Formats: sequence, C-alpha cells, structure tokens
Amino acid sequence: MNDTRCPDCAVTMEETTLRSQDGFSLTINTGKRSGLLGKLGVGSTTGVDAVCCPECGLVRLYADLE
Repeated sequence: MNDTRCPDCAVTMEETTLRSQDGFSLTINTGKRSGLLGKLGVGSTTGVDAVCCPECGLVRLYADLE
C-alpha cells in the first residue's frame, strides 16, 4: 500500500486488518464476471486493504484491485 496520509491530520496512516465478527477477512463485490466461473460468483469479489490514522482514528478501505 502506498504512503497514505490522513486528510484531517496529515500524518501517515498505518496498515491494519479488518475482520468480521466471525473472524473472516472482509471482501467486496466487484461486479466483474466472466465465463462459467464468473457466473458462479468466482472472481467477482476481492479483498479490502485498510489503513488507520494513529492520531484521529479515521479508517479508510481500499479494494485490492491488482
């Protein structure tokens, strides 16, 4: 992840891990589907990277599109 700065505090945000209450990593639906596996939902989700400001607690989420 790039050197992400907090828009409020202008300090470097720190990478963090978000998990559901059940302990699973968070994912988002990208809406991308192709071929037979795409119709079954394979490849239509991606992980989420999270960063947190150590000063104000702002959390930002970024889809892992690469």
